[in-house]
Amino acid sequence: MSAPDGSPVGAERSIGQLFASATTEMSALVHDEIALAKAQLKQDVKRGVASGGAFTVAAVLLLFSLPMLNFALAYGIRTWSHWNLAICFLLSFAANVLVAAVLALIGLVFAKKTKKSQGPQKVAASMKETAGVLQNAKPHPRPELPQDRVPEAIEAVARSAS
Repeated sequence: MSAPDGSPVGAERSIGQLFASATTEMSALVHDEIALAKAQLKQDVKRGVASGGAFTVAAVLLLFSLPMLNFALAYGIRTWSHWNLAICFLLSFAANVLVAAVLALIGLVFAKKTKKSQGPQKVAASMKETAGVLQNAKPHPRPELPQDRVPEAIEAVARSAS
């Protein structure tokens, strides 16, 4: 089994390898955050399209149903009540406006849900939190060198390892 950089697990890695690994992981985290933001924006766009679709259906329904529904309903009311035909046509129109208003309210509900969506804000907050954690991260304290170990010996070991 090996680490992401190809070195065996448990092997000592140089600071350069550790830094490269941390940079790669940080880059992957940023890419994942961006992918999450894109997915949430896609969902918001779908809700917006649904809202626009409901408004469009309401307008088309009102436009195309008015003549046919007005005539049918007005003559039906006249047959049932024997009222003046003009009043029957006004009642027919009012019924169509009521149906269109209900569809417009449905569209408004979808529009408000889209507007209230917190997808991108959640991603931005998550990225700020990640950045805050990384800024406040402190390296592990290193043990003090024993007196018998001389800095020159340490440099020699470092040169031989590289």
